[in-house]
Amino acid sequence: MSTRIAFLKGHGTENDFVIVPDPENVIDLPPAAVAALCDRRAGIGGDGLLHVVRSATHPDARDMAAEAEWFMDYRNGDGSVSEMCGNGVRVFARYLQRAGHVAEGDIAVATRGGVKTVHLAKDGDVTVGMGTARLPEGDVTVSVGEHSWPARNVNMGNPHAVAFVEDLAQAGDLYSAPPFSPATAYPDGVNVEFVVDRGPGHVAMRVHERGAGETRSCGTGACAVAVAAARRAGSDPAATGTPVTYTVDVLGGTLVITERPDGQIEMTGPAVIVAEGEIDAEWLESAIR
Repeated sequence: MSTRIAFLKGHGTENDFVIVPDPENVIDLPPAAVAALCDRRAGIGGDGLLHVVRSATHPDARDMAAEAEWFMDYRNGDGSVSEMCGNGVRVFARYLQRAGHVAEGDIAVATRGGVKTVHLAKDGDVTVGMGTARLPEGDVTVSVGEHSWPARNVNMGNPHAVAFVEDLAQAGDLYSAPPFSPATAYPDGVNVEFVVDRGPGHVAMRVHERGAGETRSCGTGACAVAVAAARRAGSDPAATGTPVTYTVDVLGGTLVITERPDGQIEMTGPAVIVAEGEIDAEWLESAIR
């Protein structure tokens, strides 16, 4: 490991990430190293880490290299691997643009949740094609303290439980993962969204992200919330032939989610790079011993 490792810091609606450019996939980032870097007091701080590698160099992405040159090797803040991160994809694309790897317009990004199409607009917003939602059958319940709510099971390449509540304060502090049942619904854990109505086509949410705790925003979660809200309202674009758009307020800003008649979901929002620097490799090695 070299004595210095380049990094950047970015966020999408305040869902923040440590970005580690590593085109040839030569930097070893075990879970303990990721957790140390994402530590908000002893490290750089972030909800997760975006490891930027060329698809052809990573075993999880080589079969996508023909479609997407770049692979978002995404890690949660605790070091665990995740399939997808919607806000992370936007920030990942913004980094590629900043580094001169891509220009405005459409690009493809490989993720463990498949290849995602990203549009870098001139106005600064970034739109991500998030794929389609799966709605597994079966009743799910989530709880906070003595309160329980039915939740909609929505899979956006990663699992979500969406619960509609009267007040977002009912979600509690969200430091720890809200219990859910049945346990078989989410064998690998779940992201839990608590949602309130703000008006027609407009909701607000709080989220506990699996492996990160409460975050200021969750892109896949906002998509899951929009799909669940549409179905609750009796809207299914596949049945009506008409797109459905929801404005989703998160703690860190606002995302706009559109579900199209073919099932494809698009998410639009900001993506910002705020800093860059170098990680001291000796510190990182000592932090994970």
